[in-house]
Amino acid sequence: MAEATVSAGYVKSLMDFARSRGAEQSGLTAASGIEPEHLANPDTRIPFARFKALMRAAGELCGDPAFPLHFGAGSLFVEMSIVGLICHAAETMAEAFGQMNRYARLVVEVDGHETGDRFALEPDREGVWIVDRRRNPNDFPELTESTFARFIGDVYRYFGDIPFAKLVHVTHPAPAHRAEYDRVLKVPVVFDSDRNAMLIDPSWLSVRTHKPNRYVFGIFSEHAETLLKSLQNSKTIRGQVESMLIPMLHTGEVSMEQVARRMGLSRTSLYRRMKADGIGFDTLLDDLRHQMALHYLNGEKVSVNQTAYLVGFSDPSAFSRAFKRWTGSSPGQFKHDPNGKNGHLPADE
Repeated sequence: MAEATVSAGYVKSLMDFARSRGAEQSGLTAASGIEPEHLANPDTRIPFARFKALMRAAGELCGDPAFPLHFGAGSLFVEMSIVGLICHAAETMAEAFGQMNRYARLVVEVDGHETGDRFALEPDREGVWIVDRRRNPNDFPELTESTFARFIGDVYRYFGDIPFAKLVHVTHPAPAHRAEYDRVLKVPVVFDSDRNAMLIDPSWLSVRTHKPNRYVFGIFSEHAETLLKSLQNSKTIRGQVESMLIPMLHTGEVSMEQVARRMGLSRTSLYRRMKADGIGFDTLLDDLRHQMALHYLNGEKVSVNQTAYLVGFSDPSAFSRAFKRWTGSSPGQFKHDPNGKNGHLPADE
């Protein structure tokens, strides 16, 4: 399986929350290898291992063993992902749940996504269970904590005291901060269970959202489909190499050896796999810098010099020469006319 990833929007939400609770940026970056500039585009993918390291470092730096619970309850899903926006534009909670499940991997990929949806609805005599089907959950129980805290927190935040959660089951043993589960989740919790699941009142599924908007829903869904296709394509060797390179671009010092090491491969093995797909490392790196430069300049929030740095050029003039080779225009001209002829990739001309 290709390395799992997390959306930069989700990671940024985690980093911002940790900083708001006293964690220093330098400590978070040192522990995870994630720089703030890696999170400029919420749709960028961040390796799951770095997200995991960030979550654990945040708890330590904040002096809060229950940090994942507090993060889940205190952060807004709608602000961290296109998936949250889709859910808020849906007509009912049942539709919102279905869309969340469809696009869940755009937020965070988990072990088990290769064979089906992450969440399942399982009715019984007591109500309906929302079952988290990710495999090996006890390798990272913090994700279980934050997931259930966000489910419950978002419902109470937007709908008050409507009937929702009744009971939570988790597969991990009771931690030292067990009392925080009662305070944050506000329902009984069973530890050492055979599944991670939340029993809910079935009436919740028919609750209408406050502001359903089919037009907005359609726009967001179309964008999510594009992102989902891109994520699926990223499981190719080209996509895997690009996902390794993006967080490294700004250093200006990237090599096949570094990428191979991060992928757990030898340089020779990576070379052979890329060659089998007809991909050259230097060409891929140049193409990626081209694509990311267009992305940053199109965003209108990053200057030309900042863009040069983010894609790995310490000398702005060298970046300008490369950009003119890519597009036929200077970065400044492109920034002023992103929709003109010079705003298209060569393949579009």
